[in-house]
Amino acid sequence: QVQLVESGGGLVQAGGSLRLSCAASGSIFSINTMGWYRQAPGKERELVAAISSGGSTYYADSVKGRFTVSRDNAKNTLYLQMISLKPEDTAMYYCAARPEALIYSDYERYDYWGQGTQVTVSS
Repeated sequence: QVQLVESGGGLVQAGGSLRLSCAASGSIFSINTMGWYRQAPGKERELVAAISSGGSTYYADSVKGRFTVSRDNAKNTLYLQMISLKPEDTAMYYCAARPEALIYSDYERYDYWGQGTQVTVSS
């Protein structure tokens, strides 16, 4: 089993920055692709950014140029650097992981999930 624990969420003003972290533990050898999803009230869960173990990345159009996903394999940690935050970025952010290298946007493709960390951007 794999455990994912997110941290770094909070309240920030529009234009501000936050860095989310996701620490992985357990059977981490089974992890290949890791990603960040978000879900706002009344909306579907969407893939924000993802990165494979080989370094391939994916970004949703809405965050390109503002968010950067990275991972430190030595620390078993995934990061999401967010700048120029907007009120529409407000959501619960979830870390997710899957054993395969391919990046999928479908959340059902991910086997492991964290409990989420709230990001609130005030206008």
